[in-house]
Amino acid sequence: MDQELNQKIDAFIAANREQLLDDIAALVAINSVETAPAEGAPFGEGARAALDKALELAGKMGLATHNCEGYIGYAELPGADPDKYLATICHVDVVPAGEGWEADPFTMRRQDGWILGRGVMDDKGPMVVTLYALKFLKEMGVQLRYPIRALAGTNEETGMKDVEYYLAHNKAPAFCFTPDAEFPVCNGEKGHFHGKLVSPVCKGKILSFTGGVANNAVPDRASALVDADIVGLKNAPNITLEPENGGVRVRGWGKSGHAASPEGTVNAIGLVVDYLLANDLCTEEERKYLEALHKLHSSTAGEGLGIATSDGPFGPLTIIGGRIYMEDGRMVQTMDSRYPTSTNGEVIAQAIRNAIGDGAALEDVDAADPFYIEADTPAILACIDTYNQVTGKNEKPFTMGGGTYARHFPYAVSFGPESHDLVLPSFGGPMHGANESAPVDALLQSIKIYILALLRLEEIDF
Repeated sequence: MDQELNQKIDAFIAANREQLLDDIAALVAINSVETAPAEGAPFGEGARAALDKALELAGKMGLATHNCEGYIGYAELPGADPDKYLATICHVDVVPAGEGWEADPFTMRRQDGWILGRGVMDDKGPMVVTLYALKFLKEMGVQLRYPIRALAGTNEETGMKDVEYYLAHNKAPAFCFTPDAEFPVCNGEKGHFHGKLVSPVCKGKILSFTGGVANNAVPDRASALVDADIVGLKNAPNITLEPENGGVRVRGWGKSGHAASPEGTVNAIGLVVDYLLANDLCTEEERKYLEALHKLHSSTAGEGLGIATSDGPFGPLTIIGGRIYMEDGRMVQTMDSRYPTSTNGEVIAQAIRNAIGDGAALEDVDAADPFYIEADTPAILACIDTYNQVTGKNEKPFTMGGGTYARHFPYAVSFGPESHDLVLPSFGGPMHGANESAPVDALLQSIKIYILALLRLEEIDF
């Protein structure tokens, strides 16, 4: 590594540390969960406000900015080649805060070298980090071969229509990386399968059933109001019972996490389902539906639904139930599956229908195939070599179940800044969970990694 360049980067990071954290806090302060569209705000006013803030921050750094009709925006550094450009892409929308926070999720907190708040890691913190990488290149007067755009999306969590709009109106970058996953480099993502298990109109003992805040997050709490007498009901682990309006509120208390990595989570909906079944708090028609839900919640590997499978590049399929709610007298359970190359959406859908029988209907199905880019391509090597050089490690690219913007581009990967061996503090939570947290030192180190990786990418003949 060029020692003079290394020293300049270190000095830049030290000088900008406090402002960077303040900028992340300014983005976190905006509740950018998707809401109803408004004029100039296709994914709601919160997402648009976060986009405006990101572009405002970039403008203050002296970067040229462009807003693509509220769908997406970018900050840009010019380059000599007008026909090709490099890009980074982050998102400024977030999943709902949910419950279980120890403080306001939209007021960023600092504690023992960590920052906490919705979006600090997914993906507002990395968004600000990429802007500072461009800020360094601008301040150093680096003459770029390819222009570099730092894209700021607004719909990653709920559909990625933002990047679809961008690519419909702009040429794709020669190469793009998204700081929305783990280091070192993710060069493949599992396929995605989504659907809903919908009950008949039962008009039985279950008066309401609610749980979860996002389709792609394991819920840590859920509850059902049932027409029953609390007297005689048995206690159960992670279940509480409360009398309510002549009935009983059955609450489940689980452990949240991301749908892409559900290992170690406890789905609160599944806890309530099993309690209702075990205590006969349902009619026969409701029982059939709950038994279908039990098959879903019994295994995050899909064994209960008969869809379990695995392959070499990606490992096992995963599936979770994210939200449950009642609509027009029916119970609706959303599902989120990440699957390897050894199956496909049609096979998964048919297996689920076979498993649930007439207990539920499978509706609103959609699927996207896995994507994979060979690890020895020049741009991926530039990213992995930079990471290993900065950290002193000898890591290899990996695949994952998470879905990022990378799958929408012809040549792209996800590239940090999370870490697979990161141990969360007792006061901190994961992405999509309560008390979402990020280590400050890791975010700062990622600035150096991104600066050096972009400089290496500039040397490649695309």
